[in-house]
Amino acid sequence: MDCQTNRKQDVKAKQNIKATVLQKDVGLFSGVCLIVGTMIGSGIFISPSSVLLYTGAVGPCLLIWTACGILAMLDALCLVELGTMITKSGGEYSYLLEAYGSIVAFLYTWTNTIVQKPSGLAIITLSFAKYASTPFYPGCTPPVVVTKCLAAAAIVVITGVNCFSVKLASYVQNFFTAAKLFIIAVIVGGGIVMLAQGKTENFSNAFDSPSLSAGAIGLACYSGLWAYAGWDQLNCIIEELKNPYRNLPLAILIAIPLVSICYVMVNVSYFTVMTVTEVLSSPAVAVTFGDRVLYPLSWIVPLFVVFSTFGAANGGSFASGRLAYVSAREGHMLQILSYISLRNYTPSPALMFNGFLAMCLIIPADIYSLINYINFAQWMFSGLTSLGLIVMRFTKKEVHRPFKVPIIIPALMVLVSCYLVLAPILHEPALEYLYCTLFIFSGLIFYYFLIYRKVKWVNSLMRPINMHLQLLLEVVPPQKIE
Repeated sequence: MDCQTNRKQDVKAKQNIKATVLQKDVGLFSGVCLIVGTMIGSGIFISPSSVLLYTGAVGPCLLIWTACGILAMLDALCLVELGTMITKSGGEYSYLLEAYGSIVAFLYTWTNTIVQKPSGLAIITLSFAKYASTPFYPGCTPPVVVTKCLAAAAIVVITGVNCFSVKLASYVQNFFTAAKLFIIAVIVGGGIVMLAQGKTENFSNAFDSPSLSAGAIGLACYSGLWAYAGWDQLNCIIEELKNPYRNLPLAILIAIPLVSICYVMVNVSYFTVMTVTEVLSSPAVAVTFGDRVLYPLSWIVPLFVVFSTFGAANGGSFASGRLAYVSAREGHMLQILSYISLRNYTPSPALMFNGFLAMCLIIPADIYSLINYINFAQWMFSGLTSLGLIVMRFTKKEVHRPFKVPIIIPALMVLVSCYLVLAPILHEPALEYLYCTLFIFSGLIFYYFLIYRKVKWVNSLMRPINMHLQLLLEVVPPQKIE
């Protein structure tokens, strides 16, 4: 009797033990909040002036914002097919690996893990720091050292939250998504009131602007698409998404149209109270709008912009850590980055690595050059991902596709990606693009020696480092579940 009782207790204990894998803790609501919360960050409060700079008038500016929303939706539909066909976290990395093999996938994770994702986190936290510190320096620009220290502190807090708990990170994301939708509603509501009062003079002759070159349109799209960036975040964590075949397409179909409508309406609101010149000269368009429309409650705008940027940084960190984790699991990054916290079931080494690189990139950061740098590389790989979807229609015909888009959509996205890569270079050549290209292909050197040849002394050097980091961080390799 005692033996039978002990056996039952052992079985029950085993059933209560979680496997050391990432847990499926993200539902539909949290998935929508992750996409919306990451897309609505600093972009809508920084990019309006940049988009307007290249378009020169209200009408073309609003058209660019609308076009960027459509492009985001089309690219996201391609990712829905890929995500429901290949249910691995890591987003584009996993799809490039399946479509082209190891080399292209490595170059993607090399570029994204080392530069793109940390740069994105650095940009967003710098925006957060700028808005958070401005009230303490009325009438002047906050010192650079203050904003950079505050941005570094934000990265530490965000990384800590994501390392501690997936559920806590989701709750933080949900809260800040609600906060940013509130401030968007306030700005849009203020704009509607202004329009009702007859404030339409800035919309007269809305399309009176110099003729736009292809390169200028491309650069305007760069800034607009930066504001939309984040529609692929759910693909990065699909292994943690409940019922991905249902929730991935639903979340994208809800989130992206919502964000697109918000962005266009927010820009309309800006133009109800500010001329083109005033928008271009304003260092913080949302704050200027608040000062003119919401006084004496104008202080709520910078407060909620701080919430918005913090939430976007949290969502970006959440997804970026998964890219480093998956690529390390496939042998394309340091082995320690594929380990999972034994206590919290989070990829804490990958999250810490992303946070550390972001803090390093804060030091020389210039927001607008980083935006161009990031988008140049991003659209190269985005075009390859869309092309990979077409390739796999022929090479992997037998794979089940719960969601299938017309092939014209990925073909269109390939053409758009080529345009967004080439047009800005031809219009305004800059060394950033050359540096970016050299950096991407420098990954081939590391791939040859560390992945293809597997140099023995590197493994011998990393083995004790991995062991000590594993003990220090209390992490273990992910468990394979049959």
